[in-house]
Parts: sequence; C-alpha cells; structure tokens
Amino acid sequence: MPRFSVIVPAFRVQAYLHACLDSVLAQSFKDYEVIVVDDCSPDACGPIADEYARRDPRVTALHLPRNIGLGPARNAGMGRAAGDYLIFLDGDDTLLPDALQTIADRIDTTGEPDVLMYDYARTYWTGRSVRNVLAAHLDESGPERFRLTDRPELLRLLMVVWNKAYRRAFVEAEGFAFPPGYYEDTPWTYPVLMAADSIAVLDAVCVSYRQRRRGNILSTTSEKHFDVFDQYDRVFAFIDSRPELALWRPVMFRRMLDHFSALFASRDRLPLHSRAAFFRRATASCRRYRTPGAPAPRSALLRHGLMHLGARRTYRALSEARRLGGRLRKGAAALRRAVRGAALKAHYRIQLRLPLRARDAVFTARGGGYAGSPAAIEAKVRELVPGVRTAWVCRPVDAHTVPTGTRHLAPGTFAHRAALARSAYLVNDGSFDRGLVKRRGQILLQTHEGTPLRTEGTDLLDRPAAARGTDFDELLRSVDTWDFSLSANPHSTLVRERAYPSAYTTLEYGSPRNDVYHRTGPADVARLRETLGIPEGATALLYAPVPRDYRRVQRPALDLERLVRVLGPQFVVLARAPRPAGPGGSGRAAHPRIIDVSAHRSVETLALASDALLTDYASLMFDYVNLDRPVVLHLGDIEAYEAARGTYFDITAFPPGIVARSQDELFDIFATDHWRGSRSAQLRAAFRARFCPYDDGYAAERVVRRVFLGETDGLPLPVPFSARRTPAALPAQDGAGAAVGG
Repeated sequence: MPRFSVIVPAFRVQAYLHACLDSVLAQSFKDYEVIVVDDCSPDACGPIADEYARRDPRVTALHLPRNIGLGPARNAGMGRAAGDYLIFLDGDDTLLPDALQTIADRIDTTGEPDVLMYDYARTYWTGRSVRNVLAAHLDESGPERFRLTDRPELLRLLMVVWNKAYRRAFVEAEGFAFPPGYYEDTPWTYPVLMAADSIAVLDAVCVSYRQRRRGNILSTTSEKHFDVFDQYDRVFAFIDSRPELALWRPVMFRRMLDHFSALFASRDRLPLHSRAAFFRRATASCRRYRTPGAPAPRSALLRHGLMHLGARRTYRALSEARRLGGRLRKGAAALRRAVRGAALKAHYRIQLRLPLRARDAVFTARGGGYAGSPAAIEAKVRELVPGVRTAWVCRPVDAHTVPTGTRHLAPGTFAHRAALARSAYLVNDGSFDRGLVKRRGQILLQTHEGTPLRTEGTDLLDRPAAARGTDFDELLRSVDTWDFSLSANPHSTLVRERAYPSAYTTLEYGSPRNDVYHRTGPADVARLRETLGIPEGATALLYAPVPRDYRRVQRPALDLERLVRVLGPQFVVLARAPRPAGPGGSGRAAHPRIIDVSAHRSVETLALASDALLTDYASLMFDYVNLDRPVVLHLGDIEAYEAARGTYFDITAFPPGIVARSQDELFDIFATDHWRGSRSAQLRAAFRARFCPYDDGYAAERVVRRVFLGETDGLPLPVPFSARRTPAALPAQDGAGAAVGG
C-alpha cells in the first residue's frame, strides 16, 4: 500500500500536464502512486497519461467514457486509490521539489491526522511566483493536532481541495465525495474540516498554483456560476445532518455571503442578462440560511444586509460608489506624488545654485543598511578628518544600522536632495540618483562591491540575459561622474577600467570592507556567533549563492536539509538566499540546524561568525579568503551560468578551495573532510596572494588620506603576507569547531 495516492484530473490541460506529472515523478519521496483521470479530454491529455503510465509503473491512466466534470473525475480517481493519504493535484499545477517528503515528515511528526493543510504559491505566466498572503495561519506552533474549533481562522485560507492531504480511511468512513458542477471544492472542504477529529498544518509551500493567462474555467463568463447555490445547499445540508456542527452555521452563513458578493462583483463571470437572477437567488439563499452570530466587517455587514433585503439596485449603486471612491483616491494619491515630485525637482535645482559645503560627505551602499566599503570609509572619515559632517542615505527601516553621530537621510526627501546637491564628497558602491547633477568641486568615490568574477558593466552588452534591459547610456553617464574608482587588486583594475570606461582615477588600495577581518578579536567573533544563534562548539557553514540570470524564478541549487544530515549534528548552516525571501519562497519552517540569515544586513558579520564558506559565483569568496578559513564552491550549473552571465576567468582552474560539480560530489567532499584538508589550504593561500595583496586592515585609511585629506605620499604601505597579517580568529572551541582551518 503506497503512502500517497496523487489524483490528477485532466481536461484540456495538454500544455501543462507534462510539467504536472514530471513534478510528481521527480519527488525525492518515492512511496506513492499517481492516478491520472482523463475526463474524456478532447486534446492530448489521454495519450500523455498513457505515455507516463508506460514509462512508470506507479502511474495509472484512467480514461472516462464521457466528460463528467472535475468533481466526479476526482471521485473516479478516489475509487482506484490505495494510498494511506489522498492528495489532489490539478493538471495545470505542480508540486514543489521535495513536497511529498515534507508532507510525509509532517504527517509522521503529527501522528497521522485526518487532514494536513499546507501552503501554495501563485505562479503567473510571466514566471513571477507569490506566496499565499494568509500563510501566517499555517503557523506550526501550538498543539500539533487539533480540531477546527481550536483554530477557526483556518477557514480564511483558500478553500480548495489541493492544499491538503486527506487520510483515506477517514474520507471513506465519512463517505465524502465531490458533487458535479462548478465550485465543487466548497461542499468538500468545509464538511471535511468540520468533521475531522484531527487537523495539522504545515508551514511550507508545496504546490505551485498556476495562474493561467486565459482558459481558467472559473474565470469564464457563464451561467454555470449559478452552481454555487447548489454547493452551499449541500454544505448546509451536511451541517443540518449533524447537530453537533450547528455552531458552524453562522460562520458558513457569512462565508456564503462573502462568496456570493465576490461572484456578483466580478464583471467577467456572470452574463449581463443573468446578474439580476443571480442576485435574486443569492437573496433567497440569504433568507433561507440566515443565522446571526458570526462577526463581519462593517462594509460586509452592509452588503450582506442589502443582499438579504434583495436591494439589488442599491447594492449596485453602493458598489459603483466604492469603485468611484477608489479611483478618486488613487487619482488624488497620483496627484500628490506628481506635485511632490515637481517640488523636489525645483528644490534640487535651487540647492544646486547654492555653495558647496566643503566639510559635508554623503555615503550609501546597495542593500540599504550601513555596510560594505562605504561604511568602513565613513567610520574612518569620522576618525581621521576633523570637522567633517557625514550623512548616510538609507530607508527608514534601515536607519537603526547607522551609527550615532552620522545623519540619516531617507531617499526622496528634501534633505536628501539638498545633501546630494551641496555635499563636497559623495561615496557609494552603486549609484545615488538617476537625476544626480555632478557639480564642479564635488568629489565622487565609487567603491564597487568586491572583486569581479561575473561579467559586469559594458561587458554585458553582448549578454542580454544578464543585462536584463540595462540602460547602458545611463550607466556611462553615471560612470562619467566618478572621480575615483576604488580597486581591491590588479585584476579588478584591469576589468573595471575596460567595463566602466571614463577618465576617473583608479585607487588600487584594497577593499575597506575587508578591514574588519583583520581588526576583530576572538571575543568579538564569539559575541557575533551568539547573536546569530550558533550553538557553542558548533561548526557554522555560511551558504551564500548568487541569483541565476538565466532563470525568471530562482530555485534552490542545493538541498540544505540533506546537507545538514550529511554534515552531522555538530554543524549548522547560515543560509543567505540570493535575495531576501519573498512570498514566493519555499516558506518551509526552518530546520533547527539551518539559520536563515537572508535578511541580515552585514555579510561581513556573517563571514566573521562562520567557520567556512559554501558558495558558487559570489564575489564574497574574494573577501572571505582573508579569514584563512575553508571555502567550497558548488558549481553544478557552470556551463549554463557561463553561457548566460560569463566570468572573467575560469574559477574551476583557479579556485579558492575545493570545487564540487554536483550535489552528490559536494556531499562527499564534506563527508570525507576534504573540504578543510591540506589541498583546500593550498588553494586558499594561492587565491589570497593573487586577489588580496592590499587587504591588510588599512585600506580604508589609505582611501581617506588620499581622497579626503589629499595626501599622495606617506600612505600606509600594504602589510606583506607574513606573521604581521593576523585575520580574525575563531573563539577557542571544543569538538569539531576547533579544527576547521586546513
């Protein structure tokens, strides 16, 4: 008997059915069967199902003699199911990688509940993926198993069949089945949840819910939407058949009216000539099932009251008034933005005519917070340049990262524009403002973000997948404002003078953001590790991959949970996603030994706190070798990455550490301790000698003395590679963490 029966009804989804079935058959969890129900589809769904059934014995192709609709097709699939749990997947949706393993683990952990609810993400035809906005209701804290009365807020989630796993014995004992018609999920999901003795939740995105541009049945204009009345009749009949469920009547009454209101408000579902009849049917249902007692927002109470009275014209007038009010509010907001934008431009033009403030300096860094080389230089300016007044540009949410004594400037404010117009010094690692006017006497220092491995600047002209619509004219206009370009090493100098051609002066002084690696003691590192939640004695592996230019939707390149199992209990992984986790992310509740640091502002802090780095093409590797700690590269897609983005040298021929070309190879490297052996140390030393000749803890001082104090002689000479270079050491530890260095 398989653990899961995955039931896939198929009707006119030939363009998506391959992806759907592939997503199931590619699951790491293998104990399942797939039942594809061809609902007499007029396209190629039937042959596709047969093809998969021939290829894999776990797939059954069930062909119905006539089209019976989505609900009855699911019933046909249930009739063939033998699994412990039923999982329904529509033919145009997909399972996320490892979804079945995740579901199976949660079912085992929660003691085999009647129903397990999990999350989904809407995936649009453009490739954009957005997680369910009500995902917070799937919080796994609290009792692992419960009844619906314990967590009634679960009814706010999308009431569909495919975001749950159902214990088959429970379904069969209760005699649950899908009715015909549209909205067949309604009389299934509500009764199932109300009748279940045990429910559990899984805070993980398991299903990709495809948002088709055209062809979604429920978005078509048809009188079949009147089926919704029969479906709620079935829900209330179920409640009436069980007196103990009477407490749900007022809740279902409100849910029903919300559903009716949403359908009536939708302009693309009901034919114009049938809207009055729909409202009359809604009024009749409202009067038949009216059960006060459930709270509702004031606006909903008014709509429900008008529906109960049958006041269709008043209801329609109210809806039109609300739409008009919304348009007016949007128009007023747009007008306010336009007026404010014009005022900011006028203010900036006035400020450009006023004298420069010779002691003012403005700093900013990509990513928002106080970090990177601009932050290291700003701190050194306050230390070495008397009378200077520094300001940092960042959003208010990042203002807490700015040190006391440094003024915070929010982007797009009048103070921000005034500072850009009148400050004598401008320092950033990206760009300040598209409309920046570089004044005579202003000095602009571009620090860049580390050493370039990936193609950048004008070198992207022949790489459209990576350029992604870059305005190269605007890029060069910005480059022409640079007075100084900071370079960490000769490689960076050669690359950037070609990729960013202009008349600036290159300062090959090292990377100020790396100074901290040579000026931090073991006690400070211990405090950082404690702040991040790294257990004492553990070995912390920093995982920091980069986004893939050749993908619209970023997918994990590495199974971190499998990695921590390979590493063993003495390891933790600091996981830094390519970009801050969004609603379309996996959403999986954190593994106890995986610490999500994606939102952490300072990558330098993460590097200092870790024992080793695992990355792919991130420039962080050039900085990290300053710590003389192991680096491992996972380059499973290097051919695709090279084709789309390109690199300035073959990182596999000259790496900072051990290279893995596959996930299994990576696991072997860690399982055998090859990642921190003598070969790893040799590669790291050669890499550090080539790319870190000036990273000695004094790069920021060299920059400040040259740019802010005008000194050209007597700058601190780079400390040679010898005992005098002392990178930050890890705190003394017992166990595995003490023997990380190779």
